[in-house]
Amino acid sequence: MIAEKFVRESRTVKSSVVLPPDTNNHGTLFGGKLMAYIDDVAAISAIRHARCNVVTASTDSVDFLHPIRVGNSVCLESFVTWTHKTSMEVFVKIISENLFTGERKVCAVSFLTFVALGEDGKPAPVPRAVPESAEEKWLHQGAGERAVNRRKRRENSKRLAEEFGTQKPWEQ
Repeated sequence: MIAEKFVRESRTVKSSVVLPPDTNNHGTLFGGKLMAYIDDVAAISAIRHARCNVVTASTDSVDFLHPIRVGNSVCLESFVTWTHKTSMEVFVKIISENLFTGERKVCAVSFLTFVALGEDGKPAPVPRAVPESAEEKWLHQGAGERAVNRRKRRENSKRLAEEFGTQKPWEQ
């Protein structure tokens, strides 16, 4: 395994036109459709970094900042910002563009965590991510704090799962 890789090596860009079947009754892109695009582009970045299969471990957030309208393009840019032993944090920036006026807006941002898998299906080590640009360094610096927050949120999710269990609502 390579000990380290530059962040730029995982950079992935994907663009698409927003068509009517992908929109809600307001003529804007379904949030769930955008979330699927986010997971897809982030997974490509994670695979490029690890060069093996990966699984999504968490989506920290998807902050929808502006609607993405039918007929606009949506461009997703992702890259690995930070790594731990077997996990990778991936940042995704989503930009919409009015193709007639050229107006562009950052419509959403998201952080996801992926775990690399070896051929045995178990977590596998990943190369250390090496940031170069100011943007990459800034995101890399904040990754430790996000990782702590992610662990806290995961513990809270486990407590909620234990509290509510698997009982069917009509059996309560």
